[in-house]
Amino acid sequence: MTEPDAAIATSGLSKRFGSRTVVDGLDLHVPRGAVFGFLGPNGSGKTTTIRMLLGLVRASAGDIRLLGERMPDSGARVLPRVGALVEGPAFAPYLSGTANLVRRDTADRYAPPSTRRARVAAALDRVGLSHAAGRNVRTYSLGMKQRLGIAGALLTDRDLLVLDEPTNGLDPQGTREVRSLIRSLADGGATVFVSSHLLAEIEQICTHAAIMRTGRLVAQGSLDDLRQAGGPRVRVETPDAAAAIGVFARLGVAAAVADDGAVDGPLPDPAPAPEDVVAALVEADVRVRGFAVHASTLEERFVALTGEGFDVEQ
Repeated sequence: MTEPDAAIATSGLSKRFGSRTVVDGLDLHVPRGAVFGFLGPNGSGKTTTIRMLLGLVRASAGDIRLLGERMPDSGARVLPRVGALVEGPAFAPYLSGTANLVRRDTADRYAPPSTRRARVAAALDRVGLSHAAGRNVRTYSLGMKQRLGIAGALLTDRDLLVLDEPTNGLDPQGTREVRSLIRSLADGGATVFVSSHLLAEIEQICTHAAIMRTGRLVAQGSLDDLRQAGGPRVRVETPDAAAAIGVFARLGVAAAVADDGAVDGPLPDPAPAPEDVVAALVEADVRVRGFAVHASTLEERFVALTGEGFDVEQ
């Protein structure tokens, strides 16, 4: 793709703090209109990358373009079209939700004063905080503060939303609301860039993703492409997990693991035919309750690339 097709494009992007390289040669491509998940374990460089994208930290090397414009040189022109929630929202605790958003909007020299109150009310309604608009923010739960931060990013129409852990602190209902909000923003034509360690959330809301490890980009693309890159897997539901793992090993299914009444592992290339796998299991007296060949999940791809578990803290 060419750069005009990208909401975010970086080339050779690097950041060093003294002798330590935190982001190393990052070539990132975020298509316009995508809901893009930015994944990586603790220390992988996600937050530093976001801060460089927004001009909060100067890159040591490389090129950044947001919405086709070079950053940070064009920041004054580009950033009014970008909404962001980075490293958690910060508010004046003794002011109401409405007053905090009014202060934030007032600081935006591009925001029209004549529609300020109406836009603040609309943003609060959009994130489900109209009922708490007049309460002091110090009385808000963590999840309410998170939603207020998202409301702040939505005070004016944005072409690009950058959200760092947007569901942090939310209960299941709040998480579903934010998930629906992100989808609606994308349906309205915005590009949404979501940094998260919750792979299940990324799989439900994102169209594309990138995976970071120790400052390097190890994979990116559509979710379907990332899953398929992991290759097919075989899964058998059985109470005889140890015997099933032994059969799998003889068939070349390495690294099979037992989990909750099933055994799952990556198929080799070339892979045995599914009927041959079932026949081998039955011959070994493995009781088969269910059998399937399936594509890799995003979690499996993430673990294979980073060596980290599912719910890694950022």
